[in-house]
Amino acid sequence: MGRVSVAPIEIERTESAEETFAVPEPDVPWVTLVHNDPVNLMSYVTYVFQAYFGYSKDKAHKLMLDVHHKGRAVVSSGTREEMERDVQAMHGYGLWATLSQDRF
Repeated sequence: MGRVSVAPIEIERTESAEETFAVPEPDVPWVTLVHNDPVNLMSYVTYVFQAYFGYSKDKAHKLMLDVHHKGRAVVSSGTREEMERDVQAMHGYGLWATLSQDRF
């Protein structure tokens, strides 16, 4: 009998479950920004930061100065839902606020 020749079999590599499903990156924190406006007094903005966020008078005053001089300040950070709540609260106090992802 003659020899039987067998062609080599190439085994196709399949991806593992880990490779198939990308592991999500950690959620980038969100921030609440309060913007300067020509309506609210600086003392009122300081009061809002103390009343709503519970900041000390010094911290609230520093944030208010950032809003006044730099045009905006980050006043809180956390999940998107938390920042949406904080933005709505700032609107309730009559302040101009937005939320953004903190990419820095």
